[in-house]
Formats: sequence, structure tokens, C-alpha cells
Amino acid sequence: MKKFRCNQRKGGLTLVELLVIIAIFALMAMLIYPGGRQDKARALRVQCVNNLKQTGVAFDTWAKDHGEKFPMEISQTNGGTMEFTTGPNEWRHFQVMSNELSTPRVLICPADVRSEVHASNFMDFNNSNLSFFINLDYSRPNPHALWSGDRNLTNASPIRDGILELTTNKPAVWTAEMHKKVGNLLLFDGSVRQVNGAGLRNAVENSGSATNRLQMPVLNP
Repeated sequence: MKKFRCNQRKGGLTLVELLVIIAIFALMAMLIYPGGRQDKARALRVQCVNNLKQTGVAFDTWAKDHGEKFPMEISQTNGGTMEFTTGPNEWRHFQVMSNELSTPRVLICPADVRSEVHASNFMDFNNSNLSFFINLDYSRPNPHALWSGDRNLTNASPIRDGILELTTNKPAVWTAEMHKKVGNLLLFDGSVRQVNGAGLRNAVENSGSATNRLQMPVLNP
């Protein structure tokens, strides 16, 4: 009886086939990854913008219940935080608005590596769970006044007692710590703008204040 030999291979790939498949996957990764990375960065910026907008709404809501004043303008005995406008105390201004904010999650920019671990509640909340500054010198009712924004900015001057002073004489810049040298600003009209270095300096010029004292979420005195 004749025995027929089957020419079909049983499983497995040749080395050449395997190398071709690996090369195809590597090429696909090279084509897809840059776009994916950009999409991720864009998503982080959008989330940061939304968080800042919610912060502005919380400030506005709190002020409506307190004579159109913000926590920093009212003494602690009356439920405000006037006594905590220096040093590593910025978190206290947000803590008293816990009802309006609902969750400390909105006070973190998802691109902020330092603050990537959010506080589960406002009792455990502090500057390490905070990504945004507060401007103590906002100019009412100028709609272009700086209200809050990403903490990754500087003017080459040291932060003293938790305060960074921005003036037109010392141009401010964004650091690479978040958003790759751009940042988001919450203005007094409730809008949020994502600006580069030139946009930041323009915002300072249009803020209506000769000096903007920004209380920063510093971790040390």
C-alpha cells in the first residue's frame, strides 16, 4: 500500500515569518504611538480645564452665600480663611468650600505628577493634593483678572512664605513640570484659558493689578 506524504505544516512559524510579523508590529507601534501620546496629553489638559472650571463655580457659589466675598476675605471666626494667606496654607481656602467642591479630586491636574495621589476626603486634604494656585490680588470686577491656575509657573524669583509675586517687570514662564511648558488659567469671568509663555505674560498685563500675589501649594514653610 502506498503511503502518501502530507505537505501541510503542523503549527509553528518559520524564523523568517516570525521576524516579518515582529517588524510589522514594530512599524505599527511607531505609527500609532506618537498620536496616542498626543491624545493622552490632550485628554489630560481637557480634564485640567474642567477641574479649574468647577473650582471657579465653587468659589462663586461660596461667595454668594457669604456677602459676595471669598474665603480669603473673611476671618476664620466667620467661616473664612483670612488668617491663612501665607505659608503652606493654601489648601485651607479650598477645604472650607468642601460642600461646593464635593470632592478634592477636582483640585488635582491629572498631568501633575506630584499630586497624582488625590485625597479621598477633605479631612485628609493638604497642599500635596493640590495643583492650583490662588491669586490674592484679583481685581474685581475685571473679567480678565487672574483667579487661579496651574502651579507650574515661575518668574525666576523664589517663593517666599508661600507667595509668588507676578509683575510685568519680571516676565513669568511656565515650567516643564506640567503640560510641557504651557498651562491653564482661571479668569475672574469663570473662563479657563490654556496659554503658552507669551499668553501667560499677556494675562498678567491684562489682570488689572500691578502685582499679583499668588499663593502656591508649597509643601514646606
